[in-house]
Amino acid sequence: MREGYEGTGPGAITPDGCAVELYARLPVGDEPDIVAAAVPAGARILELGSGVGRITHALLERGFTVTAVDESPEMLERVRGARTICSPIEELDLSETFDVVLLASFLVHAGDAEVRRGLLRTCARHVAEGGCVLIQREGEDYHANVPRERVDPGGFTVRIVSSEPVGDGVNSVRAEYAFPDAVWTQTFRARPLSRGQFEEALGEAGLRVDRYLTDDRTWVRAVA
Repeated sequence: MREGYEGTGPGAITPDGCAVELYARLPVGDEPDIVAAAVPAGARILELGSGVGRITHALLERGFTVTAVDESPEMLERVRGARTICSPIEELDLSETFDVVLLASFLVHAGDAEVRRGLLRTCARHVAEGGCVLIQREGEDYHANVPRERVDPGGFTVRIVSSEPVGDGVNSVRAEYAFPDAVWTQTFRARPLSRGQFEEALGEAGLRVDRYLTDDRTWVRAVA
């Protein structure tokens, strides 16, 4: 396990506390539509942190070519129809570039600043000239509006139980996913980033914001 990360519940747990069986159950949200609206049709996409392929499969259905990267072999076993690569994102160097590099799931908020820098360097290293990097950020009240919960139309409840400071601007976040037949929890470390801090972090990696894709600025299109 990565330091400060933990997961509970049935099935395999990844180094960052994610439960494979849980992510295999989660529905696809609006992420594929956001991606498709921001990039050329048929683009080659490098998806960093693909998990079980929740977004991957929806992108493949829309005609994109996807290379899915994850550090968990148990997650990648669930991916179908895409090239898969098992590696920590921050260590990835494929010596090739892609039209689009996708960094979703709030990964840019990694508690370890060096890991965040590594993630963004990986994005910059793999984006083709004229291509773009799509990044998903936390909402501005992600750590303030706690505890909170929402009931998904699929019949399960998602709770952000707590977000507690652990020093150096980092919070320890505990999430819970309650289904009728099982409960999973994940504890992880996240570093809140203001808009200015986020854009500064991009700049360190040689990236800049091209535009924000959603009104809440949680989705960003960045370029080299």
